Amino acid sequence: MDVRRYGERHRVAGGQERVEALLSGVRLGAVGGGQRLRRLGAAAPHAAEHRTGVASVVFCTLRFARGTAGWIDEQVATGGWFTARASWIGALFDPGAPSEFAASPWRREKGGLWDVGPHALSVLVPVLGEVTDVVAARGPADAVHLLLRHTSGASSTVTLALDAPAGAAGTEVEFRGEAGVSALPGGGGDALGAFRAAVDALSDAARTGVAHPCDVRFGLRLTEVLAQAEAELGRS
Repeated sequence: MDVRRYGERHRVAGGQERVEALLSGVRLGAVGGGQRLRRLGAAAPHAAEHRTGVASVVFCTLRFARGTAGWIDEQVATGGWFTARASWIGALFDPGAPSEFAASPWRREKGGLWDVGPHALSVLVPVLGEVTDVVAARGPADAVHLLLRHTSGASSTVTLALDAPAGAAGTEVEFRGEAGVSALPGGGGDALGAFRAAVDALSDAARTGVAHPCDVRFGLRLTEVLAQAEAELGRS
């Protein structure tokens, strides 16, 4: 699939649709369900990339959106964070707020953990460090709550849902630490603009040979955390 044509012809919904494209020897995958990486196995994506010399970028929307990418970089540079919280709550199935994604079978089956979980982690991990410990618990409907420990020593809490009432929907991220409190800015930019930025980043990685921070290895790490959370939920 030509990603440039895809971006021109289709509304790109911030990682809500899986998109894979091969363009001049580069590969881009949109997050929103890490099931494909799980089926391929833990080492397969990394091994395939190394074997073929193909560059990769995982489309984590907020890492490329104009209004949020810079903010994330600022939090990384600031450091000294004590804790963080993230809420990704959708109302896809609320009859009063119809969504074009409500007919998606895998979203009904897997819920917010696999659809919006990668997006939450894509903001928390670069700022707080890799996840070392995961505790997961179920909430109402498809809601899932995560308690995470990071390599920096900081902790974070995450709430993920797709089947919430329309009045409860929203996205929030907040870091608290030595520098005070910093919240994710609203109006982060359109998803299509973020997608174009991701394609540009992908082209740069292919041209320079320098891996992008949101490459397939990063996507794999996010998937491993979500798989661990899913296993925790299965034991509860």
